[in-house]
Amino acid sequence: MRKSKKEVTPVEELVEVIARNIVDQPEEVKTKKIEDGNTTVIELSVADDDMGKVIGKQGRIARAIRKVVKASATKEGKKVEVKIK
Repeated sequence: MRKSKKEVTPVEELVEVIARNIVDQPEEVKTKKIEDGNTTVIELSVADDDMGKVIGKQGRIARAIRKVVKASATKEGKKVEVKIK
């Protein structure tokens, strides 16, 4: 999906694909992977106008994204958190 030379993990790519399909400005979707001990933190940033779409009413969309990512990471035997910035 991405054209940069940075290594993108399958879980990180999953977060990007989900976010790009929700927002109005998919080109503004960016992820950053941070290794924190045995946990990987994926920071998701989107355009300010799209923040509400990614979070959803009462955080439902954000919670759903986190659940899907957690399930995918567990399948790979990893621990992943998603932070939305």
